[in-house]
Amino acid sequence: MTSPSLDPMTQLKNGLRAEAAIEPPGPSTVKPTKETQIIAIYGKGGIGKSFTLANLSYMMAQQNKKVLLIGCDPKSDTTSLLFGGKACPTIINTSGKKKLAGEELAIGDVCFKRDGVYAMELGGPEVGRGCGGRGIIHGFETLEKLGFNDWGFDYVLLDFLGDVVCGGFGLPIARDMCQKVIVVGSNDLQSLYVANNVCSATQYFRKLGGHVGVAGIVINKDDGTGEAKAFAEQVGIPVLAAIPADEDIRRKSGKYEIIGRPGSPWAGLFEELASNVATAPPLSPKPLSHDALLALFKGDAVGRDVVLQPATIEDMRGPQTAQKRSLEVIYDAKV
Repeated sequence: MTSPSLDPMTQLKNGLRAEAAIEPPGPSTVKPTKETQIIAIYGKGGIGKSFTLANLSYMMAQQNKKVLLIGCDPKSDTTSLLFGGKACPTIINTSGKKKLAGEELAIGDVCFKRDGVYAMELGGPEVGRGCGGRGIIHGFETLEKLGFNDWGFDYVLLDFLGDVVCGGFGLPIARDMCQKVIVVGSNDLQSLYVANNVCSATQYFRKLGGHVGVAGIVINKDDGTGEAKAFAEQVGIPVLAAIPADEDIRRKSGKYEIIGRPGSPWAGLFEELASNVATAPPLSPKPLSHDALLALFKGDAVGRDVVLQPATIEDMRGPQTAQKRSLEVIYDAKV
């Protein structure tokens, strides 16, 4: 128990250390009271997951679906577009402050809504002050205490970083916390590398008895070069939507404007995406080898003509450095 003589900051630090030492429990075995589609969306940082999810969730809500959007990125920027650039208080920070004050965390402290969309941010530790993956685990434990399994949503959309291999970010796949995964990528190697890793992760956990599959890919900032579409074909997943690299989209999203509104110029795109997300089944993809992934791109784009040249000891120590003989000690077994 924390000593009352310690200052509040020391008490908070000690409390956080104690929490970090506790192993997380297994997945909840309590069945939800309503059939909810829980969908985890993965992609490379900066690829446009938050943009895609804000507009997708908004369109779903306008179609009379009850939608919860949960940001699972330590940057806590998933809901910024939905709320016009305003920051949403995070579960990690808010629960810590409430605990320090001896108060109970309530739904209204961390969940907010706009035009029928419910949204929250898990958050994470400050840079260099903790593990982001453990923050994700702690966040979901808090959600379960708040009654997550009894919430009556049609869709719960989880926004996850795909280029972080920490186990906490693979939680929905590893623990069967969602029914399916959607990847967001573009026609560039790094985003498709991440998408391929996510496909590999689902296959790995399926071999261990998991059930999560990949429902498809959303191609963002599509410039028409076709690498992302070719990737989808080769791994065996559908393209759920292709969002063009359009100046109007870039400008409006930069101003934190929702473009996925009924009646807007982009309404049809997000109506189709909402329909595809709802109906696409979880598939078992066939991840590509690294060479096969590189083969999707032209050689001048990925540098496949580069030859790896092994380094020598002279490179490391300098050409004038004399070779030193190692000292070998031989022990006489008879002694």
